[in-house]
Amino acid sequence: MTELNEAHRPEAAQPTPEWPDTAAPAVSDPSIAALIATLDGVEVLPVSEHEAVYSDLHDALLHALNEDPPTGEGEA
Repeated sequence: MTELNEAHRPEAAQPTPEWPDTAAPAVSDPSIAALIATLDGVEVLPVSEHEAVYSDLHDALLHALNEDPPTGEGEA
């Protein structure tokens, strides 16, 4: 069986991910910023719960996107 850590390399076999700074999301729409805030603390949840958080966020963002009627303004 292959060892996860070799004796001469005591560091972790897989490094800890660097989580993005979510303290101040660059979002101008307050309703979207509130939805994105649900990601705060996701790094401390068990990985098995991440899918549900991301799925719920996706559905909420999709719902918010579909609520706004197109104005015909802006760039495509």
